[in-house]
Amino acid sequence: MRRIAVAALLTVLPVAANAMTVAEFLTRAEALKAKGMMAMMSSDLPVIRGEMQAATTAYRADVDAARAKGRKDLGCPPPKGQAKLSSDIVMADLAALPKAVQARTTVKAALYDLMRKRYPCK
Repeated sequence: MRRIAVAALLTVLPVAANAMTVAEFLTRAEALKAKGMMAMMSSDLPVIRGEMQAATTAYRADVDAARAKGRKDLGCPPPKGQAKLSSDIVMADLAALPKAVQARTTVKAALYDLMRKRYPCK
């Protein structure tokens, strides 16, 4: 049983350790944008899409868990699919962060902050 727990922990740790920073995300996104239609063939496209998808999925799960406990510290976004938040807005908000913050902040942490600011609880 202990071996299973250790193996499970070791499979989770690399994911957290390899979380993409905002700086890396923006660098990859800009490189893809520069490729135009050729970006569709790039191996970076699923990487950055996956990073943002993982962050948004985690955010929704954390918001639901917080609401179940009566907390509203993560913001109060509209129901899934109803948020009026385009990728251009998200990219602009990420790019607006100071370079030093971009270098040390994960995409997930930045998204949580963005959502908290865009959808404050009333």
